Formats: sequence, structure tokens, C-alpha cells
Amino acid sequence: MPVNRNALIRYRTIDHCLQNRRRKWTLEDIIDACADALYEYQGINTGVSRRTIQADIEMMRSNKLGYEAPIVVVDKKYYTYEDKNYSITNSPLNQQDMQVLTEVSDLLKQFKGFGHFADINEMVSKLEDKIYTQKTQSPPVIDFEKNDNLKGLEWIEVIRKAIVARQTLCITYQSFKAREASTFCFSAYLLKEYRNRWFVLGQSHARNSPMLTLALDRIKTVEEHEDGYRENIRIDLATYYNDVLGVTKSPGQRDGEVIFWIDDANAPYVITKPLHHTQKLLKEHDGGKIFSIRVIMNFELERELLGFGAKLRVLGPRILVKQIKAQLSRALDRYQADSRPKSAEEADDQSRS
Repeated sequence: MPVNRNALIRYRTIDHCLQNRRRKWTLEDIIDACADALYEYQGINTGVSRRTIQADIEMMRSNKLGYEAPIVVVDKKYYTYEDKNYSITNSPLNQQDMQVLTEVSDLLKQFKGFGHFADINEMVSKLEDKIYTQKTQSPPVIDFEKNDNLKGLEWIEVIRKAIVARQTLCITYQSFKAREASTFCFSAYLLKEYRNRWFVLGQSHARNSPMLTLALDRIKTVEEHEDGYRENIRIDLATYYNDVLGVTKSPGQRDGEVIFWIDDANAPYVITKPLHHTQKLLKEHDGGKIFSIRVIMNFELERELLGFGAKLRVLGPRILVKQIKAQLSRALDRYQADSRPKSAEEADDQSRS
């Protein structure tokens, strides 16, 4: 299978290049990109020939693999997709893809049960379910949580490669609060997933800039930059998020003990799925149970606690109790009749009267 696997890597790399319409791709550019990919994934440092890439492009254009990729040459020099929305990843898996996926799945299954590889169990299950549905043309038997409309996933591999290669990135970013996007150099250190959203932790090269956590779905563009990569010397990436619920945190921020009561009907949910790995059951009290967690106070913590509504009461610290009460008070105000937003019909009736 080595030849097939190498070809698959080249096809995916060519596809990634041609999807990136922010730059023009000559044949030499594509050859270099494929050589880099083969070195990264297979350790092959002999490069790739011009003839091989030309043959790959013709293979992708044909229907032999089911791709029929609309690859065109512009100005007799630059390669691109005629259809800007095309990608071979949108094509049904062919026999070659299935063979490679089956081989990968068989390899990963050998590590199931090992403590160091506990995280791959879900990955293997997803992969096996995908292979099963493709081979049998049957509905999936596992329904994993997903968000088909999630944006920013296209940046994951770009940023991952930059972290491994210690490559500075030029990122154009617009937060939900910002009126306009801003562009800056950025040294990425860690990709982080939280509730189906992806974030990247890193350092902006702007003077006196703090450590930043950027949401990938708010990134507009990502490009490599020649500015020197700034090594992480401030934080321990392996433990940085251990004392936080979510991703909102600043270096040097201290955690604190959060104590909350939850009624007996809902306590089993918190026991079987702790809010945080530091969670402890303190005692039973007044028709419920009192727990503690040790975390940093942030937006995600408030949202998690508020999600239980009247089933949960925060007991400490006092500053968090005050913030939760204020949030609940504002929520109650939203339901008051005199402050209820008017529907379109109500607004229309009022304008006529």
C-alpha cells in the first residue's frame, strides 16, 4: 500500500492548493507542496518529480477515481479549480480511499485499551462507522455530536503545521465585538477544542500584546509570514487549561473554589458527568447535594452554572454569587410583560392604532 498512500497524500495536497484561491499556483509550487507533505507524513525526503504531479493532475481530472476534478490552467501557467467550491473531499469515497481507511482503522485498533491512547477510542469508532456506512450504503449506527455549519475548520491543519514547523502566521481576525477585522503576526502554540468550537492559543507579535486565544470561526485569512517565530517561554501548555472550564483565561490568573448546591433529581447528572475534573462531593443538604470545583472565574463557568436554572444554586465565592444573581435578575426582566420585545404583528397593530 505505500504507493497508494503516497498518491493519496499527493491528491489531497493538490486539492488543498487549488482550493486556496488567495494565491496563484504554478506547477512548481504544487510540486514543492507535495514534496513537503510527503516528507511530513511519510518521511520521504527525495522530493517528487514533475512527471508524477502532471500524472496526478490528469488522474484527478479523469473519472477513474471518481473525482472528475475541474482543474484548469489560467494564463498558461497557474493551476486552479474552475468551480471555486469544488473539492475532492466532497466526492464519494472511492475504493482506494476505502482501502487506506480500512488499513488505518486496523492499525489504530491495535492500540485500543492502552492507557496512553485512551483518546483514540472515539476516533476509531467514528472511523469504523464511516467505513461501515460507505461499504454497506446503510445509515450510520453511531450518531456523534456534530455541527455541519461550523466555520473555521479549514484552518486547523494550516495552524497545526505552523505549530510543528514553528512558523509565524499572518492572521486576519474579527471578533464578534470588533467592527472591523485586524491583521497581525501570530505565533501559534496550541489548538484547543471546546464544545465543538476550535480555538488557537498563541502570542501576537504586537508590542505588549497578551497571550491570545482566537476562535477559528472568526479568522478570515491565514498566511505564512517571514517574521521570526516567538517561542513559548511563559506557560506550560500541557497544564495551561487544567484549572479552567472552557478557553477564557489569562496567564497568571488564579483559580478559586466554587461551591454549589444542586437538587437530588439532577445531582446524578453532575456525579456521572462532573463539571470539572476537580469536582468533589462535600455533603448532602436540604434535598440536594453540595459540590465544589476549583476553577478560574470566566464566562464559560457562568454559562455552565446558569444552564441548570432553578435546579442549582451557587453558594460561593461571594463575587460569583453576585454575578449569577445579576444575570438571573436580568433574565427575569426579559420575561416581564412591559419589557417583552414586540412581535412584527404587534408592532404593526400598534402603528395602525
